[in-house]
Amino acid sequence: MRIWIIAALTGILAFAGYASLNNNTTDDDREKVILQAVLAMMQQYHFTNPPIDDEFSHRLYDTYLTRLDGMKRFLVMGDLDLLDDYQDSLDDQLLNDNLKFFELSYKIINQSIEKPRKWYPEILSQPFDFASPDSIETDGKKRTYAKDDAELKELWKAYLKFETLTRLAEKMKDQEALAEEPEGGKKSIAELEAESREDVKEVFDEWYERMDKVRRSDRFEMYVNSVTSVYDPHSDYFNPKEKEDFNINMSGRLEGIGARLQMDGDFTKVVAVIVGGPAWKQKELEVDDKIFKVQQETETEPVDVTGWLVDEVVTLVRGPKGTKVTLTVRKTDGSVREITILRDEVILDAGFAKSATLELEGEVGNIGYIKLPKFYADFENPNGRSCAEDVKTEVKKLMAADVKGIILDLRDNSGGSLSDVVQMSGLFIENGPIVQVKSREATPYVLKDKDEKVIYTGPLIVMVNTQSASASEILAAAMQDYGRAVIVGSKSTFGKGTVQRFFDLDKSVSGLSEYKPLGDIKITLQKFYRVNGGSTQLKGVIPDINLPDTYQYIDSGEKEMDNPMPWTEINPVNYHQDIVDLNLDLLRSHSEERVKASPQFEKVLSNAMRVKEIRDESIVPLQLDQYRALDMAREEESKKFKDSFGTIEELKTENLAIDLESMQTDSSKISRNSAWLEKLGKDIYLEETLLIMKDLMTINHKS
Repeated sequence: MRIWIIAALTGILAFAGYASLNNNTTDDDREKVILQAVLAMMQQYHFTNPPIDDEFSHRLYDTYLTRLDGMKRFLVMGDLDLLDDYQDSLDDQLLNDNLKFFELSYKIINQSIEKPRKWYPEILSQPFDFASPDSIETDGKKRTYAKDDAELKELWKAYLKFETLTRLAEKMKDQEALAEEPEGGKKSIAELEAESREDVKEVFDEWYERMDKVRRSDRFEMYVNSVTSVYDPHSDYFNPKEKEDFNINMSGRLEGIGARLQMDGDFTKVVAVIVGGPAWKQKELEVDDKIFKVQQETETEPVDVTGWLVDEVVTLVRGPKGTKVTLTVRKTDGSVREITILRDEVILDAGFAKSATLELEGEVGNIGYIKLPKFYADFENPNGRSCAEDVKTEVKKLMAADVKGIILDLRDNSGGSLSDVVQMSGLFIENGPIVQVKSREATPYVLKDKDEKVIYTGPLIVMVNTQSASASEILAAAMQDYGRAVIVGSKSTFGKGTVQRFFDLDKSVSGLSEYKPLGDIKITLQKFYRVNGGSTQLKGVIPDINLPDTYQYIDSGEKEMDNPMPWTEINPVNYHQDIVDLNLDLLRSHSEERVKASPQFEKVLSNAMRVKEIRDESIVPLQLDQYRALDMAREEESKKFKDSFGTIEELKTENLAIDLESMQTDSSKISRNSAWLEKLGKDIYLEETLLIMKDLMTINHKS
């Protein structure tokens, strides 16, 4: 496939300017190598390749400043006066390996963050006056930068007052809800306010502990990703650890102990033990265990990881299948244990395709349902999991159960493997083009389903929402263009119509081993287009039948991101599929009538309007009575909305018998599965989709 041919072109960039550097490397030297490599790769391969000029410089400045202090809580106008001098010259600095602006910004942000460290304990040491008519702007985009430190300190007073107010209101609500008088009586507002201030102080104490662990490399990576974001929102620099995590997420597997870790002060804490993984089987490592030493089986002494960042600890804990690692942990009872775990492959099955059968009593029954959370593929292992193969398996299982129709749920599916989209589309059509892919200056080429075999020919509905993106949009678009499926969902999908590829920067830089590993760069190489010539970029896929949701009245998706690529179109390709007319106008009118008459969907629309109003009105009062009234009103509206979506008694969800057999020996799988089926049983969108399926089968049968 031509999309991968570019891989052969890497390794051609040599950085002669650094060839003479000796082994006395510095952060500055390595940063320059990374930045030059990233910029060279972006210029060579990115779809748009904008000129590195003053306009680029201004966009980079704005993007970086937003990432540096988007809420305007640290920088003041004097800082901006220093940084503003570089707005027109960042392009020249990029082209000349000059990091002067980054150095200055790094110094300024570190100094700026230190100022509130001195202020917040002082501010929180005194009670707030919640009777004064104050307010705070909670949207950073609408704020202006403080003119000086005095004004910034006033902002922090308002900010800390707001944080205290939210906690005070919650404590008052909890106390008022008590059924019985607590021992010692109820606390006064003054006592609750003091507790709330102490809670806020603990939050910021912990926040500053985390900030003390922020490395120069973290700030530099933010700057590099500001550069790539000027090109488009999906081009990113990944350090080696981030790339490893990306591969794990896409493949659904890793080699390690099977535990999720996070920072807890100076320690790394276990927050989850993955069911079925090595740690789970070994039975000694538990949630809330704190790891302070890690020892490899090849080492005689453990490494003390106290104070390490969590990604550094994870690097030590992960390792090849069949090797052992010993963790020294402190248990919640204070005891210290050494736990040796044999590493193995860990399967993260929560993201894999799964199926069930559905029935809406009195309406329609024995309908197959497939949930696909993402388009996963194991790019590192040709024998690894593939979502196309997994969906094929689920379709065959449902067909063996003699289902009358199939619903493919791509809601919240953020995309993934493009090749799997083509294979998966081929399950439902005879053959033909699925998607067009175009590089910067090349003629579009077409990815086709070449297999004439069709696995499933029956009624098909694809469910989408505003978070269905990229690969899921391609599949929905292809099924829509071929008239093969009815697309049901939000007013539009996400609108990501671009293709990215990873490049290993180590392969692009000749020599300079002292700086490696350099990481990877994910570059938007191509745009994809529907077979009808249109693009999903910005516009997304417009469903055949719209079911309103929370985002009905607000913009969301790609169009809300910074620097999105524009919508364009190219010539269509010939495609043809002999199928029955879906009678979309009739299906749509029937669904619209039901939605209009539905109390649940009426509440969805009311809530969507409420969300829009809350989003538009970002100024919050800092008076206790006013805030509580606003908070309680919003909570009551939210509660009414949530309470209207209980179990739908007529909606029955069941596993296939073959799936029940495979999970009987795993109690955790049984509980996760029960929770999943219960969630499906409350889904009004699934209920309406089943009614659309009923109409689809009835109308097409009559026609």
